[in-house]
Amino acid sequence: MAVAIDPGLAQTLTDARLQLHHAAQLATATGISYLPAEPDDSHTNLEWVESLRALAARVIPAPQPFRALVQPADLSLSVAGEDNQIVASTLLHGLTMDDAANWLRARIAERGADGDRLTLKRHYEIPHHDVDDGATFDTKNAAALAQLDAWYFAASKALDYVRSSTTDASEIRCWPHHFDIATLIDLGGGKTIGVGMEPGDQYYDEPYFYVNMSPSPKPDAATASLGGGGAWHTHEWVGAVLPGSRLGEEPKEQVHAFLDSAILAARAIQRANA
Repeated sequence: MAVAIDPGLAQTLTDARLQLHHAAQLATATGISYLPAEPDDSHTNLEWVESLRALAARVIPAPQPFRALVQPADLSLSVAGEDNQIVASTLLHGLTMDDAANWLRARIAERGADGDRLTLKRHYEIPHHDVDDGATFDTKNAAALAQLDAWYFAASKALDYVRSSTTDASEIRCWPHHFDIATLIDLGGGKTIGVGMEPGDQYYDEPYFYVNMSPSPKPDAATASLGGGGAWHTHEWVGAVLPGSRLGEEPKEQVHAFLDSAILAARAIQRANA
């Protein structure tokens, strides 16, 4: 059964988040291995499929088209048809990355594609975890995995809200490098606003919502008041953040208030930088 976000657990998800990040590379590997490389790396990104509570790669053309996906709640790897019906699934607990890749290669072959084309090589780095070195996945911390599932679900809903109230916002995708799920608002003239949820990184070791800008403004531009308990981040990049541990009893309303105020502030900053 799906659980709700627990702000009290937001700072306890590191190991589960790193394992999920590595597990997601198995799905991303299908885009890298079977799709033409896109300049913006969109062939590698993932989609949150609400009906499956899963991060799913793009559909791969084959005699029987397929997509690979990872479900955070139980850290399972699955293959689905283009109709999003799962046709094969395995729990990653106790498996190595190589074990999981070999399982996936066999499933790909069953769909009529060349399973040997699947490679785990990638052109970017992600944070290290022992599974990099041949350790097996360990899902004993089920509560942490359930929280990550809740975070991606909540982020998808929050980003749907942004897209419904904002013009020129891109599709919502999860990017396997930083592992954030986000949409990009195109302001024209080469200016954009990024809106998303990062499950944790070197800046905040917990999930957080963010609004950032490109080109990035100077730190002294970040002065507007933010709703929902948000704050400005100015170390190495400038943007508005709402860490998960700051969420209260009405997280949906709090997140919406934060996003509304942060996007409004970002628009004003980008206009001022014209």
